[in-house]
Amino acid sequence: MRNIDFQEVLDQPLESHMTISMGPQHPSTHGVLRLELVLDGEMVVKVTPDIGYLHTGMEKLFEYKKYQQGIVITDRMDYLNPLGNNLAYVMAVEKLLQLEIPERAQVIRVMMCELQRIASHMVWLGTHALDIGAMSVFFYAFRQREKILNLIEAASGGRMTPSYFRIGGLMMDLPAGFEHRVKQFLDEFPEALEQFENLVSRNTLFQARTQGIGYISKEDAIDWGLTGPCLRGSGVDLDLRRDNPYSGYETYDFEVPVETGGDVWARFRVRMRELYESHKIIRQALERLKPGPIKADAPKVVLPDRADMRKHMDALIHHFLIIAEGFNVPPGEVYHAIEASKGELGVYIKSNGGPKPERVHFRGPSFVNLSALPVMAEGEMVADVIAIIGSIDIVLGEVDR
Repeated sequence: MRNIDFQEVLDQPLESHMTISMGPQHPSTHGVLRLELVLDGEMVVKVTPDIGYLHTGMEKLFEYKKYQQGIVITDRMDYLNPLGNNLAYVMAVEKLLQLEIPERAQVIRVMMCELQRIASHMVWLGTHALDIGAMSVFFYAFRQREKILNLIEAASGGRMTPSYFRIGGLMMDLPAGFEHRVKQFLDEFPEALEQFENLVSRNTLFQARTQGIGYISKEDAIDWGLTGPCLRGSGVDLDLRRDNPYSGYETYDFEVPVETGGDVWARFRVRMRELYESHKIIRQALERLKPGPIKADAPKVVLPDRADMRKHMDALIHHFLIIAEGFNVPPGEVYHAIEASKGELGVYIKSNGGPKPERVHFRGPSFVNLSALPVMAEGEMVADVIAIIGSIDIVLGEVDR
């Protein structure tokens, strides 16, 4: 941030300032985001984010859907991290139901979420570099993302909207040969990471466009409620996978990347280092995969396996009852949070004891992290605003839910 007296700038005559709209446009504002910029020449005096162009009323929709039907809505929030959204929602419902999830299902959830984290970071890396002018990185990053989407499609049948996790476990078990395909990806990915380091991290032009730009202090990052790489880029060592573990994350060996620069470059380095750690976690999960059930032993909640339905007519009848009528969730309130690719993704659910939730609310990291953009952008140049937005890594489907 440049050393400047903002009050002196604001006190200047109105005609010396210019107010312009940046966006909504894609990809430089990463979706339908509009920024109202107050400029002094090319220097940003004030930024006001204007959101709501993509509003879909997702949280209200949950009140009209049975609990298991709500999973498909979560895919469409942060559409770059659908499995993470699935996990946060189903774990909140499972907490209300007090379900115990089998170990194999837990391991598969961890493995799939870390694959999804890498895929999400690939989109961030490609678009962030593209915003600054490096086009080739976009294609290299999407090549790796495509490999992961193929794996997700093999497991769930869907690519960007998999709806793979279910309340009580998984939709179905992994297909034959899946572990081999994941291992092949793990063996190839380190070479791609080194390629990214050469193309971007060691690129002096990229460093010049990101270092010292978009600074936010440790104290301000905490005060604004930043989480994920945006928070760790300002020197705050916090990761829910380690500090409030779930799905057995406390048993995995991984580091939490932290940078102290507080600028665009620091947030970039945190995410790049996270790619190595996710790679490490997936390899550990792959080694832990053992045969076993992938659904909780809760016949009133979890759909029986197809084999059971063929053997027992009552199981088949119960299958249709769960689909048609849903299942009742005990009355109460719950909040559950996970470490999504962009930060803390929390789910609040209020149950009145019926088959549909009375209230569902999401604490989306993109929404909260975007609120700190005015702090990061004040005193920077117009061109740097685009780099700062890319470093926050927002998805408007989550902001405007």
